[in-house]
Amino acid sequence: MRWPAYCVLAATMLGVIPHPASAQDTPGRLGASVKNSRITRAAPDDLNAWTIGLAGGLLEGTFIRYAADLAKVLDDGDNLRVIPMVTFGAVGNVTDLLKLRGVDVAITQADVLDHFRREGKVPDIENRIQYISPLFHAEVHIYAREEFKTLNDLAGKKVAFNTPGSAANLTGQVVFQRLGIKVEPVLINNALALEKMRAGELSAVVHVVGKPNDLFSRFKAEPGFHFLPIEYGSNFEDYYVPATLASEDYPNLIPAGETVSTIAVPTVLAVFNWPTTSDRYRRVARFIEAYFTKFDQLQQPPFQPKWREINLAGKVPGWARYRVAEDAIAKMKPAQNVEAELRSKFESFLSSRTADSGARPFTNREREELFKQFQQWQRR
Repeated sequence: MRWPAYCVLAATMLGVIPHPASAQDTPGRLGASVKNSRITRAAPDDLNAWTIGLAGGLLEGTFIRYAADLAKVLDDGDNLRVIPMVTFGAVGNVTDLLKLRGVDVAITQADVLDHFRREGKVPDIENRIQYISPLFHAEVHIYAREEFKTLNDLAGKKVAFNTPGSAANLTGQVVFQRLGIKVEPVLINNALALEKMRAGELSAVVHVVGKPNDLFSRFKAEPGFHFLPIEYGSNFEDYYVPATLASEDYPNLIPAGETVSTIAVPTVLAVFNWPTTSDRYRRVARFIEAYFTKFDQLQQPPFQPKWREINLAGKVPGWARYRVAEDAIAKMKPAQNVEAELRSKFESFLSSRTADSGARPFTNREREELFKQFQQWQRR
């Protein structure tokens, strides 16, 4: 099996060499055997002692931006070093958590464990991979040529789903499968796929990222090219939520005042279930402590605006929360829990209002002003 050069480089930076045939240490609940093994403690002055490998995603995706934000805020000299890695995305990140030495934490999606249950047949995946907290919602973008007006029009056509292991390949294919629309999947980088769309070699491109995304924000609009709507229904109720794309998100692609219905999938900050006796558990515990302690810094500029929508105490259906994160939530001040829960409900209300009425989404400044008014009203 060939390993990408950047994975080898990242692992080398962490002081380890990836071994394709090896899995991570045995998870905590199943890890009785590690009690008899000797755990090597890093010397205090060893740069690897408190280093965390964070699997992000593709350069044109959203995951890597949030991974970079985490590194900027949580890095604390010799006390904690977070190294964000360019990776293949949602599915690939979980594979890396399972198999690639040097990867401790990863950003992925809520629907990824279901994929490993059904397609990968990975035993006990719910125990081996757990979550620290939910993150932002990643919207499904389906960008098509002028002659295709609905998703059904793409039946039998070539559609790009980004690279293997990406969020677009996972969630994008789920969308077409659940709607019963058979297309011809093409797995190439989406930046290249957009050029092939222009040349008429592809009918549409699927990208699953948090809006607005640079791939489309910086893309020169072609006459007639447009986003296709996805109608939310009972077939998406398990992991997905209704969402919209608006002219405020992509002014060069969506006419002023117009919106496009779509769905979104929650993203997750995931972790391998390290045995409590392992050195990796010790490192991840420090990462989680720093994450919860400094989370309010992530919600301020210049970091990604969707940090403000995240509820640390939120639940992720089908996932188990990592024990260290559970303890961190229990230690949160009651006021922090209340405001986080209030913020989550407020954002859900605004999203559902926009999806149901077709009204334009609020800007970040409008959302913050409305939230302040909502808090004042509640106090009264």
